[in-house]
Amino acid sequence: MIDWTDRHCRYFHRRLSGRALLYTEMVVADAILHGNRDRLLGFSPEEHPVALQLGGWDPAKLAEAVRISADYGYDEINLNVGCPSDRVQSGTFGACLMREPETVADCVAAMKKVASVPVTVKCRIGVDDQAPEAVLPDFLARMVAAGADAIWIHARKAWLQGLSPKENRDIPPLDYELVYRMKRENPEVFLGINGGIDTLDKALDHLAVMDGVMLGRASYHNATLLTEVDEKIYGEPARAPDWDGVRDVMIAYAERVIASGGRLNHVTRHMIGLFQGFAGARRYRQILSDATKPTAGPDLIAEAFAAVDIAGGPKVSPETRQAAVV
Repeated sequence: MIDWTDRHCRYFHRRLSGRALLYTEMVVADAILHGNRDRLLGFSPEEHPVALQLGGWDPAKLAEAVRISADYGYDEINLNVGCPSDRVQSGTFGACLMREPETVADCVAAMKKVASVPVTVKCRIGVDDQAPEAVLPDFLARMVAAGADAIWIHARKAWLQGLSPKENRDIPPLDYELVYRMKRENPEVFLGINGGIDTLDKALDHLAVMDGVMLGRASYHNATLLTEVDEKIYGEPARAPDWDGVRDVMIAYAERVIASGGRLNHVTRHMIGLFQGFAGARRYRQILSDATKPTAGPDLIAEAFAAVDIAGGPKVSPETRQAAVV
């Protein structure tokens, strides 16, 4: 979710669900060691619970990145060895590390030594010509031995040669049954599942077997489904979304972002996926697209909300709408 789940996105998503665990973009360990740490790691207290997702292959650098991040108060540290993007491959981390499970284990062990919060791993079932049924059990065993507190499995292989990152989210076939088998064989290990899950009803089906479900682009492109997470997943009492409250909080937040040197579209670009299926959603998106204009101010958010028939609700249930996922 590089360039997607930045702090502005997470602040917005937290307005829709109070319980979902939010993840940062993948942040490279080297960037934390040598870059602007406040820009890379800073976030609003309202975002909790939030996990920092790291990329890297050097145990010492990752451990130092974990030490530095401790001052920012993240609730979890996640090592991503599932991302297939070209940017990640060129840095010799991400999904290509599925070929080097011993390196990943060393990284996890080093991170665990200095972490005060859970250290987790996000992986694929394999890459390229690997046989997932052979490599995945060994990979999981190494992660558990290294001390990983949880492992999130994207139930697709990643083809690092021949497929684009977008194609890697859709073309390799999903193998949920293999992931289910890993859970049955490791009942004491927290195993979560990811990939092809675009409704909360599907998430609940997976939760009958798995310990957790991760939604990526589904929750970004159709953010309205987040308003049902607390009820459907966490069992909280049902209540209608406070859309007026969401509007007012995001206007105030946009004002603070602009006052600190940011731009309106830094915030509103993450809000485009709200109100999928509502009457007026198209006009809502059109209005928010004007956030790039120099004269645009936070009142644009109010104008966009006013274009939606919120009282009428979605014409199509969020549970029946399809969206791409990680």
